[in-house]
Amino acid sequence: SYSDQPYPFRDIHDNLHRLYDAFGPARWFWGTDITRMPCPWRQCVTLFTEELPWLKGRDLELVMGRAVCDWLGWKR
Repeated sequence: SYSDQPYPFRDIHDNLHRLYDAFGPARWFWGTDITRMPCPWRQCVTLFTEELPWLKGRDLELVMGRAVCDWLGWKR
């Protein structure tokens, strides 16, 4: 769901945390359809990398790409 607020879209942070709790970092993949987003690419990324204080370290790495690479069997 889209936010009703400007970046950093604080009204969706709780929902994002619920998704994280439900699926875990190994099954919750970051992604975007940039053509439909109400913000620039950078904000799509920094929402996860800078604005979610509970998403850090290895979990952040997994969500931002490592987990989907592992799931697809892509070597790094």
